Amino acid sequence: MAKLKTPASAREAALQVIYRVTEEGAFAGLALDEVLQAASLEGRDRALATELAYSAIKAWETLDWALGLFLRQPLAKLPPWIRSLLRLGAAQLLYLPRIPPRAALYETVELAKRYGHRGTVGLVNGVLRQLDRRKDSLPYPNAREDPAGYLARRYYHPRWLVERWLGELGYQETEALCRADNEPAPTVIRVNTLKISRAALAGRLQNEGATTRPARYAPEGLVVEGLGAVENSPSFQEGLFYIQDEGSQLVSHALHPDPGARVIDASAAPGGKTTHLAQLMGNQGVILAGDVHPHRLDLITANCRRLGVTCVHTILADARELGEEYPETADYILIDAPCSGSGVLRRRPDARWRKELPRTRELTRLQLAILKGACRALKPGGVLVYSTCSLLPEENQEVVREFLQQAGEFQADSLEPWLPGLPPDLQISARQGLVQFLPQRHGTDGFFMARLKKRAK
Repeated sequence: MAKLKTPASAREAALQVIYRVTEEGAFAGLALDEVLQAASLEGRDRALATELAYSAIKAWETLDWALGLFLRQPLAKLPPWIRSLLRLGAAQLLYLPRIPPRAALYETVELAKRYGHRGTVGLVNGVLRQLDRRKDSLPYPNAREDPAGYLARRYYHPRWLVERWLGELGYQETEALCRADNEPAPTVIRVNTLKISRAALAGRLQNEGATTRPARYAPEGLVVEGLGAVENSPSFQEGLFYIQDEGSQLVSHALHPDPGARVIDASAAPGGKTTHLAQLMGNQGVILAGDVHPHRLDLITANCRRLGVTCVHTILADARELGEEYPETADYILIDAPCSGSGVLRRRPDARWRKELPRTRELTRLQLAILKGACRALKPGGVLVYSTCSLLPEENQEVVREFLQQAGEFQADSLEPWLPGLPPDLQISARQGLVQFLPQRHGTDGFFMARLKKRAK
């Protein structure tokens, strides 16, 4: 990793994040946290740095294509910092209309003076000015002749993923989904009802300068705006809430363990769903929260401590082996399986460029192995919920269908009693024990959940 200068502005911080992700392979969220901490940016500058970096990283492939139209040599042959600068400038010109083009050009050229030389400064200036003049007439693929090519380029998604969605959802839904992926994700929190009510927390957050509104489906959910750096919120520090998308919150409701129950959360880190289960149980009973990585168990412990949860015990365990280690000991099991993450692309700007179809096929084998291994830890008559943050049927409905074919003692169990207030388009599948939330339809992340019950002996 290159040694970075201390950023002097929001744009320089964004540049360094873009460089670390697109040139060094860093994860966007981690790179952003590290750069912002080094820059000591606050308030609007912090928000601007995040918006600039994430806009460029989301549109990485399309930006490189657009810039290549005005370069005499391949973009890959330019110095890495200049490539990153061009991406930063192009993102502002193409996707952030509230930023005046003159300001975008000037600030990017000024950064080029710090990160390049006279020749590259001139190149950055010239290429971005040409892009600004031609940005409304870029030669996108024809939408009728090549709908996948058009949508992939216009909304910056991998072509293979767009092709999949076109086959499953059709053109209009696919375009709406791509648009939704490119919108900023709302900040949704789960109120910790072990300590405070939703109404009382809304009042607290208003005093901290934030505005809130109830989430659409999750009874403990609040959509929050204007809170700033969450870790600085007194309410957060007191453990009054946990940041968690509404779709993710509903997974725990799908399982809904009784107070006093024995629960296994098979892949629990960092503890969002674990602590929510404890909340629904009134902090009464036992939850075994497992993960295969020791350092991730520390995240669960830290979140339990902040939220005041005491019924959770962490275990170092491979989810595929839970049935051998804890045979028929759990009343409830949650399997939040590792997946492609195709339902949370709006939250992870670099994730779309890390997805590959062969890797997805590997994940389906792992998901089925986890289900088959962990289910043996469930008592007869017990309930298991399988969930992912994926939109791909082979990771969701097809995994559940294959599992039910192989595990004859399990059957689908209706989700209707546990997820009241679902929109009409989900009610039929909920009665069948399956629900797939879609960002473009429901405003949540793309979560899938299935409730399965083991027959009593």
